[in-house]
Amino acid sequence: MNACHHFSLSSDRRRWLQQAGCGFAAVAFQAFAQQVAAAAGSARQSGLSQHRAPAKRVIFLFMHGGVSQVDSFDPKPMLRKFAGQDLPFKGLDGLDVELKDKAGNGRVLDTTWRFRQHGDCGAWISDLWPHLAQHADDLCFIKSMHTRGTSHGQAVAMIHTGNDNLLRPSIGSWVSYGLGTENHNLPAFVSITPPAGHGGARNYGSAFLPAHHQATTLGHSGSRTADATIPFLNSGDESPARQRRQLNLLQRINQRHLASSQDNRIDAVIRSYEMAFRMQRIAPELMDVSRETSATQQLYGMDQQPTADFGHRCLLARRFCEAGVRYVQVSTPYVWDQHSGLVKGHTKNALAVDRPIAGLLTDLKQRGLLDDTLIVWGTEFGRTPVAQGTNGRDHNPAGFTIWLSGAGVKRGYSHGATDDFGYFAQQEKVHMHDLHATILHLLGVDHEQLTYRYAGRDFRLTDVYGTVVQDILA
Repeated sequence: MNACHHFSLSSDRRRWLQQAGCGFAAVAFQAFAQQVAAAAGSARQSGLSQHRAPAKRVIFLFMHGGVSQVDSFDPKPMLRKFAGQDLPFKGLDGLDVELKDKAGNGRVLDTTWRFRQHGDCGAWISDLWPHLAQHADDLCFIKSMHTRGTSHGQAVAMIHTGNDNLLRPSIGSWVSYGLGTENHNLPAFVSITPPAGHGGARNYGSAFLPAHHQATTLGHSGSRTADATIPFLNSGDESPARQRRQLNLLQRINQRHLASSQDNRIDAVIRSYEMAFRMQRIAPELMDVSRETSATQQLYGMDQQPTADFGHRCLLARRFCEAGVRYVQVSTPYVWDQHSGLVKGHTKNALAVDRPIAGLLTDLKQRGLLDDTLIVWGTEFGRTPVAQGTNGRDHNPAGFTIWLSGAGVKRGYSHGATDDFGYFAQQEKVHMHDLHATILHLLGVDHEQLTYRYAGRDFRLTDVYGTVVQDILA
């Protein structure tokens, strides 16, 4: 009889099997992902709304550290007029104490880069972003963003989880929980080189959602993308048939354990073992960008050193989305935090990502994927219009810019505005909760209905806040 049908095992053999399962477990905890199963389907369906979903998937491009909006996408002529002087207005009374302190510690700092209008829409984009500027007519700017948290840890948690101080599921986990994956053999949520600091795993974690909704991760933001792999995914010398027999046996043990304990974490392991087994056939090939043509690799900037690494990340994002992953998060290293050396730092950082992001937009458009893929470019907060020291800018969560492109959003459009100095959101303000509500809406999900009961109450990504930004919808 096949070994997987024998269940009267000695305690020694049980211990051996538990240890032998560690290989699968290691894969599983790197591949916490969605298996579309009938048992979980009914819970997820509660988050689906009746409106048409223009977006099937999301690519979130996270610029870690705080990109300066007044040096990138939000030109302010008043910076030049009042350069070197104190801010000439009294509009700081409504700001929190930390923010007012930041405003009082410096004088107005003019931007180094020239802004020009691009595309038929006439979008203002600085010379920091020459390649992205060629896609001006595909971009939808929100220039009135504001968020909570003057520290990186708070603001990074807000953009990823919607909460600045408590452990909450990441937006990718909510998408996985609400929609599942398009490909049974791949996870719903993949995070390519996620931030190692400022919250680390919680920025792609599932918190109290079932554990299999956590992201499958590739490396971390400080690692080389070429070295970023899913550990233990390679099955070694074991044949698929032998692995299947081993896994069947382990799963029967796990099922009995689950039945006796009713521990949902065991259910997550069971699902993850199965996902890890299936991913072995697909993921290695999917992660092999050498299969792309040289022209495609050049489009992403992989032929040049400054852009090769982030280009690799963006190309992986396209490949994962094309294969059916719902939510792909791509992060830069923590490099955008220019408290000093603003010109040198922002120049170097923009050079590394500008061409790859433009290449991603071009590639998606050529393949017809931009019509049902939502691109979100974001940073945890902006920078102050006043100087820190002589050549830097401090954190500014009161007003900054993000942009979207693709499925369901207006193209060549700009929403909202900051004040004359770019300090705080003033017109048509958009909070981080509003951005999250809008992303879910574009995926066909009502943010108020996508809930999960935990500790006696219903939780959602947007807590008790959030309004869909209707004006940006196509």
